[in-house]
Amino acid sequence: MNNEPEPKVRKKRYDENFKRSAVEHWLGSGKSANQVATELGINAQTLKIWKQLAVMPPGSSAPRTVEALEAENRRLRREMTGLIRQREILKKTLGILSTPSDNG
Repeated sequence: MNNEPEPKVRKKRYDENFKRSAVEHWLGSGKSANQVATELGINAQTLKIWKQLAVMPPGSSAPRTVEALEAENRRLRREMTGLIRQREILKKTLGILSTPSDNG
């Protein structure tokens, strides 16, 4: 039996730029996660996690799917259309109220 303590494995830290570049390289290359991870000297699961984190907004606890993002985009477009209509109504109302009346 060997009573020597095992050496601690230091966890490598990568900056956000490296993570983003790695994910972009993976997605743009058409290669598998395993191939790209081997090229970069990282674990394929790590690369997949970075991809999930890339689509998550800051402070969110769950990854957002493309479908969820598209649904949010549709909702925001509808909301924007309504706000544009409101703005146009206010502009017209302001125009009516600011024109001098001929009754005076």
